[in-house]
Amino acid sequence: MANSKQAIKRARQNSDKYKLRHAQRSVVRTAVKAVRSDIEMKDKNKATESFQKANKVLDAAASKNVIHKNAAARTKSRLSKAIKALN
Repeated sequence: MANSKQAIKRARQNSDKYKLRHAQRSVVRTAVKAVRSDIEMKDKNKATESFQKANKVLDAAASKNVIHKNAAARTKSRLSKAIKALN
């Protein structure tokens, strides 16, 4: 347990930041899952729409350091490639 005032404050900040980051990461996962489900259903139009939404979510998460910028780029690239493969 934290003993000094500074350590108590740091512990509180870390806890709050963890909760926020966890929620933001969950939003990212949900957006990506929506795109993947549309790809599995082979619905190119719906997949493209959900991909645009996921792009915004991924970029926002990367800019806030919730996920690494390369992880966001890699995810967007793989989703884009999967959508382009649909006929």
